[in-house]
Amino acid sequence: MLSYVAVIVIAGVATAALVPLTRRLAVRSGAVVVPESRDVHSEPIPAAGGAAMLGGVITAVLISKITFGNWLLTASHSTQVIGVIVAAIAIFGVGFIDDIYDISPWAKIVGMIVAGLILSFTGITIAVFRVPFFELFFLSGFWSVLMTVLWVVGMTNVINLIDGLDGLATGIVAIASGSFLLYALRLIDLDVIDADNPGPVWAAMTCGVCLGFLPRNIHPARVFMGDSGALLLGVLMATATISVGGRLEMKFSGQAFFFYAPLFIPLVILGVPVADTVFAIARRAVKRQKVWVSDQEHLHHRLMRLGHGHRRSVFILWLWTALLSALVLYPTYTGRGDAVVPAGIAALALVLYTLFHPRL
Repeated sequence: MLSYVAVIVIAGVATAALVPLTRRLAVRSGAVVVPESRDVHSEPIPAAGGAAMLGGVITAVLISKITFGNWLLTASHSTQVIGVIVAAIAIFGVGFIDDIYDISPWAKIVGMIVAGLILSFTGITIAVFRVPFFELFFLSGFWSVLMTVLWVVGMTNVINLIDGLDGLATGIVAIASGSFLLYALRLIDLDVIDADNPGPVWAAMTCGVCLGFLPRNIHPARVFMGDSGALLLGVLMATATISVGGRLEMKFSGQAFFFYAPLFIPLVILGVPVADTVFAIARRAVKRQKVWVSDQEHLHHRLMRLGHGHRRSVFILWLWTALLSALVLYPTYTGRGDAVVPAGIAALALVLYTLFHPRL
């Protein structure tokens, strides 16, 4: 546990130290967000925070290698580590270009696909896929690559869509990655996954860069992570979850919920942005709008219209994510209460429906 905490600290400190440099980079390169009618801020804000996050990840990888020896960069995982770094740089580049020039959504999708392909071809690929009410599927070749790419595209879009208030996405991903780290460590304790599985390491780094970036990103934000940061976090979360859930064949007594569909755990942990994404797609479909058209109907906008301020809306959604995380972690650590998870999720979904869609 102390080793993973050290990774979080290293990634966080490095990210925090690089934020001032990335603010200057953003201003000089033109990666600045100018307020529009749907935005909640009133002044131009630098939006190259993803560069600090990328620097934090690379620093954490290098220092972890020096400090912990082969714990991270084992012979069997060195190719995967290189693949993650290359994919991270590639997706950061796509996001950074978008922060400057506002490229088309399809161009960003291509970048996500490329990042997914890089991960897949370097060994970070979905080999085992569990679908509720169906048998275990073993994937290989084309299907393994396809599911890996789809997972990367889905995860990056989920995080990108929730990035609408100062510190919102950063805090949610910090909670989600930290919770997933606890889940993965529990699996290691139970010998369900190998102790050298790299998934917990990537979750720790993701949590660290978010915590390091958050102090300057909370309202009133002095820097945004931009698409470069949001897409980077999506790739990191996809990497962590694939490394754990995409390789797991074993069924474990008492943990039916987790092992029946282990790859869907991040969808539960990231419940707030997932719900927001589903609502956004359905809402725009009803209005016959394109999926990527921006509006002011996201959960955070609705919370603010209910009378909550900027910070309180963010804290509410953070707490919502923490509650979802606690629901999925409870059976893992206690060995009982699997039924609590679906019941709790259904209750939270009912609350969402009641508050935000009374006319449906």
